[in-house]
Amino acid sequence: MKRLRPYIAAAILLVFLFVAPAFLSTYLLGLLILTLIYGIFTMSLNILTGYAGLPSLGHAMFFGVSAYTVGILDVEMSTNLGLELIAGLSAAVVIGAGFGLLTVRSKGISFVMITLALSMVLWGLATNLAGLTGGTDGLSGVSRPDMSLILLDLEETRHFYYFVLGFFFFSALLMYLIMRSPFGYALLGIRESETRMSSLGYNVWGYKYMSFIVSGVFAGLAGILFAYYNGFVHPSDLGIETSAKVLFMLILGGAGTLYGPLMGACAIVLMENYISAYSERWPMILGTIYVLVVLFAPDGVYDPIRRFIRRFVRI
Repeated sequence: MKRLRPYIAAAILLVFLFVAPAFLSTYLLGLLILTLIYGIFTMSLNILTGYAGLPSLGHAMFFGVSAYTVGILDVEMSTNLGLELIAGLSAAVVIGAGFGLLTVRSKGISFVMITLALSMVLWGLATNLAGLTGGTDGLSGVSRPDMSLILLDLEETRHFYYFVLGFFFFSALLMYLIMRSPFGYALLGIRESETRMSSLGYNVWGYKYMSFIVSGVFAGLAGILFAYYNGFVHPSDLGIETSAKVLFMLILGGAGTLYGPLMGACAIVLMENYISAYSERWPMILGTIYVLVVLFAPDGVYDPIRRFIRRFVRI
């Protein structure tokens, strides 16, 4: 029965997510949509940081580039969902393949700083190419896809929620299968000891390079959904603030864990919205929480919560 625990937990989570619109208000449903989008984003960073051992402060470059690609296509050409998805994900692949050549040979603080620098280059381009991106004012007027053929009006929050939930389920399942594949286990080995994996005949650079691209594709998908949800894309979606937020979500939940990234995303989205409603100093409060987590739960909150539940629930 112990082997069934993850699957039972996943089934309970899916049932909750499926029936959530029946008892949540429009406001809370909007927060849940944001949680799912950031959940995909955080899980994508988990591939790179939690499994390959490459902490990044520039992961928002995939998120923002895909969001801008879809936004520009939608505003300028009014294309369909399929074309926008292909274009947005292709942009993430191009960025991953190109920038990966510059980054994955480094590690540690060097990798962090290079990814940060590359992200800020794209932020600068988005800020200065005002005729295309809207500059510092951002790109507004991004419309949600027309899904009337399958009786979905994505302007309605409940319908858009199920639209995002479908992508979340597909992405989470695909990332789970990737991480439980020989590729995923090789990344774990590289995280623990690159020298040992290299001596065993693994192409360490190749695995890290592919993890950079794969994680970027899922981050790009999150950016596309975020652009549809907000109807707006801003240069900050490419910048350090967004990258630091998703890294904080991962650290808070627990890097290298199955449910940790989603827990971290949920916690930050809720705290950001509720704390900011009562205090303008909510970044300071979040910073304090981050320090406490690093001091008392350096591996994230997922494992302590799981151990606590196992003390009272015997399956």
